[in-house]
Amino acid sequence: GETLIVGIIGSQGSGKSTLADLLALMLSDKYQLGVVSLSLDDFYFTRQQRETLSKTVHPLLSTRGVPGTHDVGLAITTLRGLSTKGTASVPRFDKSTDDTLPEQEWDQVISKPDVVLFEGWCLGAEPQSEEELLEPVNELEKNEDPDGIWRRYVNQQLRDAYPELFNLIDTWIMLKAPSFDCVYPWRLEQEKKLRESLSGSRSGTRNLMNEQELKRFIQHYQRITEHLLETLPEKVDFLFELDENRK
Repeated sequence: GETLIVGIIGSQGSGKSTLADLLALMLSDKYQLGVVSLSLDDFYFTRQQRETLSKTVHPLLSTRGVPGTHDVGLAITTLRGLSTKGTASVPRFDKSTDDTLPEQEWDQVISKPDVVLFEGWCLGAEPQSEEELLEPVNELEKNEDPDGIWRRYVNQQLRDAYPELFNLIDTWIMLKAPSFDCVYPWRLEQEKKLRESLSGSRSGTRNLMNEQELKRFIQHYQRITEHLLETLPEKVDFLFELDENRK
């Protein structure tokens, strides 16, 4: 009688959303279960909130993605709301505008579902030691975070704010990339598909990234992605090891 919350973890472009869509279809059509699918991406802070963080903590926090750029309290409230009877609001984030949709455009879910599918690239991530934070892992950290202020803040958020959210997840699925090297081509494919789907739309494609912007963008994710690939596989309930073609 309780709502089952399933966490789906994987690097950018690994197929988390596709797997969630497939599971939602199977569980609802074949097993007549009530299913809600949502993403950690839907809980990014608004662009304005991230701009404030960039001025008060570190400029790199204007870019969405890393722990510290999510509204963890809202995510916890939403998951708990979905696990009880009544109506729950599910936020949605528009990547084409890099901002949260207005509240009147959020999804309304009536009565508690049997299953919540919750996907996110850094679900289950644990903080690193102070020693692990010392050496930059890429050019972004070396040139734009030479003192380690940004990565320490992100790490502190993982330690303090995220465990309560992760503890709400009952079952864990991981789509394990062969290495971080796969993220760029996989993520580039996503960006191209998004560009094609938005061509001619009202929001347009002006906020989408070109190849150089994308290379810089994914460097924000490298440290935690590599840490997850190393530490998480032995802890999940279902592990799918992918090759470069996501087979």
